[in-house]
Amino acid sequence: MAKKDFLPKILETGANELEIIDFRMYEVLENNEIYEWVLGVNVAKVREVTRKPEHIVKSPGSPPEVEGIAKIRGEIVPIVNLAKWMKIREPEGAGKYVIVMEFLREIVGVIVHEAKRIRRIKWAEIKKPPPSIEERLGGKIVGVIEIEDGNLLLLLDFEGILDELGMIKIFGMEEEIPEEEIERSGHFTILILDDSPVARKIIRGILEKDGHTVIEATSGLEGLDILNNFLQRAASEGKDITDYIQLIVSDIEMPGMDGLTFTRKIKEHPQLSKIPIIINTSLSDKATVDKAKFVNADAHLVKFDAPDLLKLVHKYAVKKHKEE
Repeated sequence: MAKKDFLPKILETGANELEIIDFRMYEVLENNEIYEWVLGVNVAKVREVTRKPEHIVKSPGSPPEVEGIAKIRGEIVPIVNLAKWMKIREPEGAGKYVIVMEFLREIVGVIVHEAKRIRRIKWAEIKKPPPSIEERLGGKIVGVIEIEDGNLLLLLDFEGILDELGMIKIFGMEEEIPEEEIERSGHFTILILDDSPVARKIIRGILEKDGHTVIEATSGLEGLDILNNFLQRAASEGKDITDYIQLIVSDIEMPGMDGLTFTRKIKEHPQLSKIPIIINTSLSDKATVDKAKFVNADAHLVKFDAPDLLKLVHKYAVKKHKEE
């Protein structure tokens, strides 16, 4: 029996699909009309949608966008007020629901006005947002999707939002990692793929601090273009692709082509398959790990853990570079 025969359709990574929760925020404009923001988040990040907790305790020193902390299903969860972050005036009585998300090893609740439905879409359908909308939301948009009646659904960059609020933890970045903890095996040229500028900056910082050279791509499509250019260069110079790139670190959630489809294409290519790939994602659920294995990724890592990332870099990178 082929692998895909017993995988749910959403795990068939060749489909280049994801499921999102379509939710709404309502803004009272200056003329008192109500504007409806159509927003979305990957279902893989969502634990549940629930009623806003009655008791939310304000945390000392937290930014104004963080409403406080609340107990949800026995766990203490920080609650972010999305309307405050968006700087919109809410209709009276709005904000009755919380989307509880788990990613980047954190659980966070986000207050929203209404959760509509689950949509299945293709990554190829996600386009870059118009500059005016991107500027309005501080660049924290993964992409936009045209839905019925010509409306645009905006996929929010919750990694970027949490980073802006000082809620992202980078494990092991603050202190020097002991030499005995990581068996270093050289300095490498590493291609990283991530549509989030915040994530690319963090990953680049971890890798460059360890002495590696970093090349950036914002999507699977851009990553393939970079690799194909190196293939042409390798052919003209009589070299191997691994003389130029010794490792790839790829996110999953990217417009145009997601990281799983990108990985599958690399692993099916006779030359590019020589480059090891680490899936580096904010998602830690078993389904995501299964997907990474299914496309033959060499390893899976949850953002952002500096020691774990460097251990995998030195374990999997092709040993080509001679140290000076």
